[in-house]
Amino acid sequence: MGIQGKRFKLIVKPNSRENRIESFDNERNAYRVNIKAKPEGNKANIEIIKFLSKLLKKKVRIAAGLKSREKLIEIID
Repeated sequence: MGIQGKRFKLIVKPNSRENRIESFDNERNAYRVNIKAKPEGNKANIEIIKFLSKLLKKKVRIAAGLKSREKLIEIID
């Protein structure tokens, strides 16, 4: 994952078979991510944070888009 800077966008597809980064959308300048969790009760957001933290080996948080499929992720030092 070639992330540069401390913030990046995600386009999330919840309720998928597995957690994975599908591709990079050049038009929207965002990563497309599949997440296993359902988009109810904040489950998908929690799963996104766990998945990205493990992948990047850094703490992350959702800076914007808690109720949207398009999210702004911030890496915390």
